[in-house]
Amino acid sequence: MSWLDKIPYPLLILLSLTLGLAPFSPVPHLFEKVAMLLAGELVRPVDVFDLLLHASPVVLLIVKVGRSLGLSRKR
Repeated sequence: MSWLDKIPYPLLILLSLTLGLAPFSPVPHLFEKVAMLLAGELVRPVDVFDLLLHASPVVLLIVKVGRSLGLSRKR
């Protein structure tokens, strides 16, 4: 996972805020897709792709923070 360590935090934060929350109104896309997933309505392949696309920067940011915290505790 050294490739993840090479991605700077500001880039992941920017991508998480823009791609993760776009479009900003009426409801961010990521929230809409997660609500669809929890309701069992996420059945179309395009909706699954959309969820993966909008959630990927947020997931990468969470994993990177988790790795950083884990590595700092080992030292």
